[in-house]
Amino acid sequence: MSSRRSRSRQTGGSRITDDQIQDLVSKLQQLLPELHNTRRPDKVSASRVLQETCNYIKTLHREVDGLSERLSQLLETTDTTQAALIRSLLMQ
Repeated sequence: MSSRRSRSRQTGGSRITDDQIQDLVSKLQQLLPELHNTRRPDKVSASRVLQETCNYIKTLHREVDGLSERLSQLLETTDTTQAALIRSLLMQ
């Protein structure tokens, strides 16, 4: 085992190894649409995976904001009984 692989980092009482970091980066990569189907997934740098993760989270936030806005508009134009039903379903 190389010294690079056996190194660990101290984080608040627990240690995380370089192998664990690489495993987590690999799992993140599998969740990202932009990087999931790349031809050589093993050649994607950890920094690119982290950057794409940030971009993807920002995109998801914008989508949630847009959907929330649309839902608010829908609830404003819906009668009170239907709006109450929708709100109760969302709270579950």
